[in-house]
Amino acid sequence: MIRTGLLCILLTPLLGLQSRDLDLQPASGWVDTGVDLKAGDAVQISATGQLQYPDARQSNGPEGLPRGYKDLIRNLLLNDAGRGTVIGRIGTNAAARPFSIGNEYSGKAWIAGRLYMAVNQASADQPNGSYHVEIGITAAAPAAAAQNVTVPAFTQSLLDSIPTRVSDPNGAPGDRVNFIIVGSQDQLQAALKAAGWVTVDRSQRDAVVRGLFASLSKEAYVTLPMSELRLFGRSQDFGYAQADPLRVVASRHHFRIWKAPFDLDGQTVWVGAGTHDIGFDRDQRNNGITHKIDPNTDGERDYIRDGLMQTGMVVKTDYITPSNPILKANTATGEEFNSDGRTLLVYLAAGSGNP
Repeated sequence: MIRTGLLCILLTPLLGLQSRDLDLQPASGWVDTGVDLKAGDAVQISATGQLQYPDARQSNGPEGLPRGYKDLIRNLLLNDAGRGTVIGRIGTNAAARPFSIGNEYSGKAWIAGRLYMAVNQASADQPNGSYHVEIGITAAAPAAAAQNVTVPAFTQSLLDSIPTRVSDPNGAPGDRVNFIIVGSQDQLQAALKAAGWVTVDRSQRDAVVRGLFASLSKEAYVTLPMSELRLFGRSQDFGYAQADPLRVVASRHHFRIWKAPFDLDGQTVWVGAGTHDIGFDRDQRNNGITHKIDPNTDGERDYIRDGLMQTGMVVKTDYITPSNPILKANTATGEEFNSDGRTLLVYLAAGSGNP
């Protein structure tokens, strides 16, 4: 057995096994386990130990503390888990979604990448104690020779038939159409759920009701209503968002998506417009308050791509450019935005997704 600091490594190549022991300190943030996963590898993780948070009445193990009302405003690494829970993620990409490990975890790696682990807590938390984690990896069977993936071509004429911008209910042009997803509604919803996206409320009334239930269940409420915009002559079919509870009012990743009025070789086509809220601004139409978006809308387009790629449910991605690309314009509320003009194209396939 080779020891390096607190990390113990045992490799058994002939059996396709790899095991590692790790002492996980809560203040260390995301810790590199040194384990490189391949898609399909079997992962077994167990954790032991205790933490004591100064403001908690009881100590907790790797399963974390039961969620309380204060967790509704805590900015935790994983909003769905309690404070002090052992969590993991694959890779360091900004779109990599954490998953809960707790005392024990068993599953298969959905993508290839380095495994990282952390204690689910806010940056200001300073508990006493630590966890000891044991990681076991059984390598997946060697994959068959890679074959070229064939997907139906998205022609220039088909792309140019899609409006380049959405509009508000009064017809004022707004956000740029910046991504297209090809796949069934079930595939779309499964992939977005795996990537950590949640549907937003359609009205203030929905928000009040869902916010009440979220508070009663001590779950983070991250689905504040999204205004309705129009494409293909109608409001969006779905609105999706990601957010941290503490910042959800001012900042969130979000997009609207419409089912296109045409198919691609029998497959459903979804057309979306995504932006990243980064604060508040003045609505130049009525001097009211509206969300301020990141003017570099390509960043949100690429964030959507990276998140979907993290699920292992994407067959292929590409970038295509309309004949009349939008490089600079203003939203319906008067904010200026810019882009390289390219549209993201994502082809989905059925898959299990991440935990």
